[in-house]
Amino acid sequence: MTDIAVRVDHVTKSFRMYHERNQSLKSAIMRRRRSVYEDFLALKDVSFDVPVGSTFGLIGSNGSGKSTLLKCLANIYRPNQGSITHFGKIAAMLEVGSGFHHELSGRENIFLNGSILGMSRKEITRKFDEIVAFSGVEQFIDQPVKNYSSGMYVRLGFAVAINVEPDILVVDEVLAVGDQEFQDKCYQKFRDLKAAGRTVILVSHSMETVQSMCDHAAWLSHGELKAVGSAEPTIKSYLDSLSHDG
Repeated sequence: MTDIAVRVDHVTKSFRMYHERNQSLKSAIMRRRRSVYEDFLALKDVSFDVPVGSTFGLIGSNGSGKSTLLKCLANIYRPNQGSITHFGKIAAMLEVGSGFHHELSGRENIFLNGSILGMSRKEITRKFDEIVAFSGVEQFIDQPVKNYSSGMYVRLGFAVAINVEPDILVVDEVLAVGDQEFQDKCYQKFRDLKAAGRTVILVSHSMETVQSMCDHAAWLSHGELKAVGSAEPTIKSYLDSLSHDG
């Protein structure tokens, strides 16, 4: 089991899609019927293992279930069926500045976000300078983050998440924000994590990113797992399917 970082075992996740939802008790009584809904299957019986120390890409078109699966991996959603097992400490970077408080300064948010991600105050203090240097927001560190651009926001959030030193880092399209220099720093950080035997799972729409970063990949389509394994053949299968659809 030691060679597996994450096990996704027969995971199914559905959401209720409401039509004409009753807005109040009064409207429910007036209409004399319940809200009408249907279940939308976002993930259908998905199973695969993520190897320890791999950089693992989740690929697929919009609506394929990638972000839902990522949120299940990060324990934000619970599967309706099946299970996800993590073998190690996990940190997730899913939304720009998730866990940030708008009114607080960058400095205060580093301590807040770091503690949410499981770091002790002592640990955060020790890594504070490294976090700030990586984010590149030194001159704005004592400004409220509500004054930050989205690029500064995501850089600071990412800098905190990677300094948690997780065994498994889950990342959603974070590299889409930020300039080339920041993206290069992220790539280097991923390589460092890999060299240290840590696991990175990322969703990206850029096949170039997945090709250059990932050694393994899983391709989802309409909630179903189409292929999983080495990145190159998995990406090729996905791109081939797009050209056939076209």
